[in-house]
Amino acid sequence: MRIVGGKYGSRILKAPSGDAIRPTSDKLRGAIFNMLRSRGVLDGAMAIDCFCGTGALGIEALSQGAAQCVFVDNSRASFDLAKENAAALKIGSEAEFIFRDATKMGARPQTIPTRTLVFLDPPYRKNFVPQALESLSQGGWLAADAMCVIEVEKDFVAALPPGISAVDERIYGETKLILAIASSSVPE
Repeated sequence: MRIVGGKYGSRILKAPSGDAIRPTSDKLRGAIFNMLRSRGVLDGAMAIDCFCGTGALGIEALSQGAAQCVFVDNSRASFDLAKENAAALKIGSEAEFIFRDATKMGARPQTIPTRTLVFLDPPYRKNFVPQALESLSQGGWLAADAMCVIEVEKDFVAALPPGISAVDERIYGETKLILAIASSSVPE
């Protein structure tokens, strides 16, 4: 597993052993970041990588122009792996790590700006996406017009919460990729 582009391009990330973590493939990450770049949402983005696993999506965002990323996971193995990958690349203050269930984010601390770019790559078939988006929205984590990148199983059909609208859906093998816009947010 490697970083696809940007300042950390071609750098190798440590991958998990076993199948407890399902990292986004290099090919799919490349497609995601091409879509984000074409929409002009990467440069200076304030990202959050929920269910971060290896941290590949958030690290890729930092590599390709995001200003900052919060990494969230409630699996100790995933959380530690994401921190290890960020440390190996010498990523400093632009990365913040929160050990928490992404479906129960709570109120955003005032020290953390609202997020303009959201990555959700939860375990498949658990229906965590609506819960996580609702939690982020209710907790004041989402900036107005935040871009949400959602990676789910290809037959995912759950409705997104009010105020969050899908703008693009694509199938890549067993994965459905959804781009959505959070049109409403809790004021800062």
